Amino acid sequence: MGRIEAVCISREKGNVKHSTDSGILVKDFGLEGDAHAGSERQVSLLSAEKVEAFKQAMEGKVDISPGVFGENLLVSGYDLALMSVGTRLRSGEAILEITQIGKQCHTGCEISKIAGKCIMPREGVFARVLKGGEIRPQDEISVVLRAAVITSSDRSYRGEREDKSGLLIVEHLEDMGYQVTESVLIPDDEDRMHEELVRIADSGLCDLILTTGGTGFSERDRVPEATMRAAERNAPGIAEAVRAYSMSITPKAMLSRAASVIRGRTLIVNLPGSPKAVKECLDFLLPSLEHGLMILRGEADG
Repeated sequence: MGRIEAVCISREKGNVKHSTDSGILVKDFGLEGDAHAGSERQVSLLSAEKVEAFKQAMEGKVDISPGVFGENLLVSGYDLALMSVGTRLRSGEAILEITQIGKQCHTGCEISKIAGKCIMPREGVFARVLKGGEIRPQDEISVVLRAAVITSSDRSYRGEREDKSGLLIVEHLEDMGYQVTESVLIPDDEDRMHEELVRIADSGLCDLILTTGGTGFSERDRVPEATMRAAERNAPGIAEAVRAYSMSITPKAMLSRAASVIRGRTLIVNLPGSPKAVKECLDFLLPSLEHGLMILRGEADG
C-alpha cells in the first residue's frame, strides 16, 4: 500500500507545479485545473523516495519542493518506475492506468538547468484516468491487482447447484480492490482444470488465480494434481498457512489437500469448496498477498 504525499498542478504550461490541498481527477482528461490535463500524458507521477534520494544527493543546493519535477502526484511506498504499462492504481474512487514509463526531455527543465540533471525522464510515470474522483495528500493509493476465479464442481456445472463459492470469491476480491478478469465454472476434471490454469496464467493478464472445490479425498477431487502439473515453482507456505488457520476453526481442515504454486508471474491458490470455508480462508489470506504479488510482477523487492 502506498500513499499520496502531494497533489500538484500548474495553471499554465511552462510554470512549476505547486502543491494543493486536494484535486479532482477527471475521467479521460487528467487533474482538474492542471495545464497538462487533456494531453497524451494526462497525469504524471513520481516516487517520493526517488525525490528524497535526489534531494540528499544535491546536499541542499537545490530547492526540492513538491511539483518541482513537474509531477502531479508524489507517491510514497512504491517504486513507480518498476511498474509496467497497463498497471492500474486506485485511490479512493479514482483509478489510473499507467501508459508510459519515463519520457524524453526535449528542452531542459528548470531543475536540470540548476542541478545539471533531472529524475523525471527516468523515474517519471504517466497515466490516464479510467475513473475520476477526489484525491488528497495522505490518501492511500494501491495497485489494482488482477485475479481470476475457477470453480470445480460437477453439480454446479450441470446446473444442479448454484456456484455460491465462486460468486463469493469474486465479490470478496472486488471488495479488496482486485480487478476480476474472469470467473470460470468447470466440472471436476483434472485435465480441464490444468488447461484453464495454464491458459489464464500464460495470458499474462492475471496476477492471482483462486480455485474453489476439488481439494478433498473423493476420487474426482483432482484440483491439487492439476495445480501441481501447471506449476513452475512451488509456494507451499501459503497453502500450509491457510490450512493451519482453518485448523483453528475445525480439525477437518487437516483433510484439505489444497496446493499453492507459481506459474510465470501468476500465483495459483486452491481454496475449499464450501462458501463458509471460502470466506474464512479469504479473510485470512488476501490481506497478506499484495507484497508477494508485487514481487512476482517485478515491481517490488523480495
